[in-house]
Amino acid sequence: MPAALHPILATEKTAAQLLDMKPAEFRRLVEQGALPKPRRFDRWDVDELRSVASGKAAHGEDGLDL
Repeated sequence: MPAALHPILATEKTAAQLLDMKPAEFRRLVEQGALPKPRRFDRWDVDELRSVASGKAAHGEDGLDL
């Protein structure tokens, strides 16, 4: 049986789900600069989202904690 796939890029809906957010909340935080913008193909880098969520990477000027 093949190993489970681990995405490296995520759609807005999937990225919001990874952060346990509704897509509208996720979109608002991206627009505010608290979360990164999509990288390529209108997709978010999953490792970058993990870094922001863990506090290893900071985004935005408001010091928003996720």
